[in-house]
Amino acid sequence: MIPSLSDRGTYKALTQGRYLNQASLGLINVPTMTAMHTFLDNVAQYGNMNLSDAEEVGLFTPLRDCASTLMNCSVEQLAIVGSAGEMLSQLPYLFRPTIGSKVIAVASDFPGITRPWIAYGENHDIDVCFVTESSDQDLTQTLIDEIDEKTVAVLVSHVQFSTGSVINCQRLREATRIVGAYLVLDVTQSAGAIPIYADRWQPDVMVCSGYKWLGGHGGVGLGVIDPQLLARTPPAPGWMGADDPFDMQATRLPLAPGARRYTQSTMSYVSIMGLNTSIRQILEIEPEKIKAHADSLANILAIQLEESGWKPFRPIGNEAASSHILSLFHSNSNADTTMKGLLDAGIICSVRNGRVRISFAHYNDETDVIHLVNTLKRIVPE
Repeated sequence: MIPSLSDRGTYKALTQGRYLNQASLGLINVPTMTAMHTFLDNVAQYGNMNLSDAEEVGLFTPLRDCASTLMNCSVEQLAIVGSAGEMLSQLPYLFRPTIGSKVIAVASDFPGITRPWIAYGENHDIDVCFVTESSDQDLTQTLIDEIDEKTVAVLVSHVQFSTGSVINCQRLREATRIVGAYLVLDVTQSAGAIPIYADRWQPDVMVCSGYKWLGGHGGVGLGVIDPQLLARTPPAPGWMGADDPFDMQATRLPLAPGARRYTQSTMSYVSIMGLNTSIRQILEIEPEKIKAHADSLANILAIQLEESGWKPFRPIGNEAASSHILSLFHSNSNADTTMKGLLDAGIICSVRNGRVRISFAHYNDETDVIHLVNTLKRIVPE
């Protein structure tokens, strides 16, 4: 029997059902909630009585330290922002594509990655080119095959939210470098579930939401920015991005060194407290062990579903498939009908692009897998 890697008792939701949905709104455990409540109770409700200007600026430091460790980047490269979307929306204006340039993305990727470029393209002469993901083709190679001399940027999620497909970041980085194109990675569906290597992959920009697999709450996001881009002025600078934010000179633009310049303004400090706590928990468990745990659960699922008719989008164990996000389908099943049956059995998951999406986290154990398998077989008999 494979046990959970973390204490299931710290997740109150697990007393009410089998949660296989960390890829959507992830569970928040008691220690993370306690850190958030403690800040509210002891600091936030008192305004500046218990928080000086210098202490407010210092709230970002612990999160910047642990998040840079998780992402395997320097502290100077780590930006703390209001959301991943806040960073993504600035990239067309940061990259400054020339007329006739091409941007490459995946048609079924998360819309927050692509929509800023679609909007930019309405008023600028650039081509937003979408490739289609197919289960019988390597998505990394599909992206590489589309790259040409006109390509200014490739934008992609490291792990696809609807299929669980994994991008080979180093191969893609090598291909973009040949033509001098930027590489943008969204690791929202991978950071906290599998190891992240910004130092090896060397993307120009990498973004991540502060919830889902990171175990935090909304209202904070992370970015990793290449040093060459950090020499530029952010397209949307704010007052908190100054070296000394409380030296408020409205007629100047004194930018902080490094990625600190991308923090725009007063943020959800409660969420920052929570995210700092939850990332430290992930580092303590170790991302490599979290990935291995998901591998083990996925392998059991594959064995138990043999001959059942239920199939993943990509074969479990395939190098282009993740183990923590599995997209399941059955030729005789409607995804919405299946979802209702799963909910009736106390299993919480999602439907994405007409398939049932299952996500395994460190708090899941083998009993969750067995209950899922038995329910799927009951809904759609062999």
